[in-house]
Amino acid sequence: MSPLKSEKRRGCVRPPHFDILWLPRAAIRTVEGDPSDCILVVGVSRPKMALAILTVMLLSLFLTFHLIYDSALSTLQKSNHIENSRPPLFLLSRKLYPTAVRRLPQAIIMGVRKCGTRALLEMLYLHPMVQKAAGEVHFFDRDENYNKGLEWYRTQMPHSHYGQITIEKSPSYFVTPEVPERIRAMNASVKLLLIVREPVTRAISDYTQLRANAATASPATFPTPAPKSFEQLVMHQNGSVNEAYRPLAISVYHHYLHRWLEVFSRDQLLIVNGDQLIEDPVPQLKRIEKFLGLEPKIDSHNFYFNETKGFYCLRNETADRCLRETKGRKHPRVDPHVVSKLRRYFGEHNQKFYDLVGEDMGWPED
Repeated sequence: MSPLKSEKRRGCVRPPHFDILWLPRAAIRTVEGDPSDCILVVGVSRPKMALAILTVMLLSLFLTFHLIYDSALSTLQKSNHIENSRPPLFLLSRKLYPTAVRRLPQAIIMGVRKCGTRALLEMLYLHPMVQKAAGEVHFFDRDENYNKGLEWYRTQMPHSHYGQITIEKSPSYFVTPEVPERIRAMNASVKLLLIVREPVTRAISDYTQLRANAATASPATFPTPAPKSFEQLVMHQNGSVNEAYRPLAISVYHHYLHRWLEVFSRDQLLIVNGDQLIEDPVPQLKRIEKFLGLEPKIDSHNFYFNETKGFYCLRNETADRCLRETKGRKHPRVDPHVVSKLRRYFGEHNQKFYDLVGEDMGWPED
């Protein structure tokens, strides 16, 4: 009987481009209980088709493996804030597997000094879509840095992936006249974060740091005069406020904010309450996430209160950490009468600040 008749008799149809061979049961060793009379052997008769099938199978395996690899690596980067870029995969596009690059910041914490700028930056860095500059870059407020150009500034930024936000902070930006125009020239749509504290508290904190820095800088071998108290520096002998004292001048926020609002629209600027950030950071951070267009990620599980230090420390999936020892210095005791007088002095200035930002911070006035 011819092979064609045999195939018809068995009700089989041979597909095109395939060779089919029926072997009789007697020609092979059977498995007990197997009722089949024949075994089917199939082979591809066209080499080009065989090569195409093999290529598709290998490519599918390759893509599957690398999709799993990329997903796992992306999860690891988000959980550990890995900044180093990985090399591009040679067969896949940069769009599918983007590399990390240094980008100019899309958001800047531009002040205010001694209001919690470092704490704010470190808290925002808990978010997997935020990358931060390592230190204060001072690009826009120092001519020697600004004259190096934007490419130098870019080299000071961390590596980031597509969709991540790069943030830097330099508190002296707020009080330097040239900075708003310079930042606008870099990025007219930049998001700005201004963190403020109750003005008298901020001034005392500023005084405390200046005094600590002076003590550290003075050589131990030379006698130095006793430092003046906060009260001596902020008040004239006739009882009037020393408005020229730098820590007090910086606390008059509306004097400096005018410049920024002449250059940027109000909706590009978010006011962060530094006092509330210290007491309960999560609500302030939720506002910032929304302002920056970030998916809400930072929550109460990211913080724990350190009884020894007296402020909140940070927690992520891998470690707990607090800000360095210089943060949260103990303030000197200040005469309550001087505090009351300073708060009355700042009352009018605070109201002007409230009017500018459209928000009442509720700072005490006596």
